[in-house]
Amino acid sequence: MTTTMTPRPALRQVLALLVFVVVTFVAAGLGGLGSADAPDVYSQLAKPAWAPPAWLFGPVWTVLYALMAVAAWLVWRRARGATLVVALSLYGTQLLVNALWSWLFFRWRLGLASFADIVLLWLLVAATGVAFWRVDRTAAGLLVPYLAWITFAAVLNWTLWRANPGLLG
Repeated sequence: MTTTMTPRPALRQVLALLVFVVVTFVAAGLGGLGSADAPDVYSQLAKPAWAPPAWLFGPVWTVLYALMAVAAWLVWRRARGATLVVALSLYGTQLLVNALWSWLFFRWRLGLASFADIVLLWLLVAATGVAFWRVDRTAAGLLVPYLAWITFAAVLNWTLWRANPGLLG
């Protein structure tokens, strides 16, 4: 039994792309609710010289979420059966873990828990990338900037937590 086939009909593809964009940005919005106080919290933190300015996070995440949505859509176009279920289950799970991070770090100010979350997120995105690679290499490639950003963010999370025990207990 093959796990990939020719792409689905055009109208269905466009509608599916819209669904992936909406679902992905809804997850971003859930995370955004948790980071409503992010500018205030971030400004209070002792930061290393290499920490990005607060204004950079919004544009970076917008691009990353768009890339994620397109990547998932590319996989949906080609995968079938268990391959599709596994790939999109990993995708959905990493979206939820991603949204949780903002709550842990900015809303609840839990430095260690947010670091554990971002490590889990990194593992889930890597697994999603492998699952996507098996179906569509372009889709997997679209996750590379996301994985790179999460790697950077994990180091920043650790550094901020260690430098700000009073704020990120």
